[in-house]
Amino acid sequence: MNRIEPIIDELNETHDQEDQMLMIMEALNNTVTPIPEVGQFCTFVYNAKTPGISYDQHPLVAVTELYRWGFRGLNFHWRDYRQYTWEELAGQVYIVQKDELDDLLSIQYGKFILNK
Repeated sequence: MNRIEPIIDELNETHDQEDQMLMIMEALNNTVTPIPEVGQFCTFVYNAKTPGISYDQHPLVAVTELYRWGFRGLNFHWRDYRQYTWEELAGQVYIVQKDELDDLLSIQYGKFILNK
């Protein structure tokens, strides 16, 4: 069952990325994990540590590689591969089902920040 579809109108009405992410996390709350698996889609809150870089605080990622320090994956908001370290994850990773991916891609919930 697609968990995003019932809240898609509410997500589209809200243009605040923080509120959107909170709604998404609540909807996906029954599939949280501390460590995603290769091949899974996921979203999470991320706080980069490297100063002077721009990053997506609410990434939507296809996980491609796991490491001791974190993971690498395709960030759909950037349309580029990014690395994510475990220490910078602000909580759990929310697993996204394939049938929910298009709905999340239609929402502009990515939050782009310049880390100072």
